[in-house]
Amino acid sequence: MILEIGRGKYSKYLPFAFTEQGVAMLSTVLNSKTAIAMNINIMRAFVAVRHLVLNPTANESKELQKEVRELKQYVEDVFTDQNDINEDTRTQLELINQSLAELQTKKRIEDKPRNPIGYTAPQYNQKSQD
Repeated sequence: MILEIGRGKYSKYLPFAFTEQGVAMLSTVLNSKTAIAMNINIMRAFVAVRHLVLNPTANESKELQKEVRELKQYVEDVFTDQNDINEDTRTQLELINQSLAELQTKKRIEDKPRNPIGYTAPQYNQKSQD
């Protein structure tokens, strides 16, 4: 019989993760202090997970749900405040842009050459008198 290709479908293929027994077997081979310390921490993690699975506490999960709800509300409030600030800032920027446009228009009007008012003396060409 030929097996289909695929990890985890059949017992022929090895798992990607260590089991608790695999970590215990690995500790018999390890010699360095760092490796032994990591192995101890991994074993403690297995024990903690087993304890949580076997003894679920309803109060802790309710407390976590409450904290998540509170954090979610806090984040929503912060974003709402941020959006309010952004609206105020946008309004102020629009007013500033409008004022700048008015000043530029006023400056253009002031810079235009004006027609002289009143009598101006004719300018004689000096070559014609020579």
